[in-house]
Amino acid sequence: MTAPVINGWFTVDGGTAHLLGTRCADCRTVYFPPRTGFCRNPYCDGEDLAETRLPRRGTVWSYTNSCYPPPAPFVTADPYVPVTLAAVELAGTGIVVLGQVKDLTVDDLRVGMELELTTGPLADGPLVWMWGAPGATGATGATAERQNGESS
Repeated sequence: MTAPVINGWFTVDGGTAHLLGTRCADCRTVYFPPRTGFCRNPYCDGEDLAETRLPRRGTVWSYTNSCYPPPAPFVTADPYVPVTLAAVELAGTGIVVLGQVKDLTVDDLRVGMELELTTGPLADGPLVWMWGAPGATGATGATAERQNGESS
């Protein structure tokens, strides 16, 4: 499998993708991307931030598409294929995470609909997290979990 584009922000274990964050042991505030040092909550003096796996599902907060290629140094497919992006609020955390959307277009998306974490390659090959329809994420998503009798 291709190496993740950002080490330490997500992992793929047993074919299932997980975003990695940190949780303050004192106030329970959750952060993404993972943090080190001290809790950023202004009402907390905590310094014990433990790595935690974040929920794999969330609801669409906002979405758009990119109909034009980004400028260099970004690598795009040739010819350029528009990319769909969604900001997804992770269940129970209040955290919104932006990512590409896999196998869905802006016509398929609605604010408030549920999406599930999966992975896919960027145009130049590195593996990134992506959002997909629940149960349609294949080997790096919920389908593998359901086959093993687990739930997210």
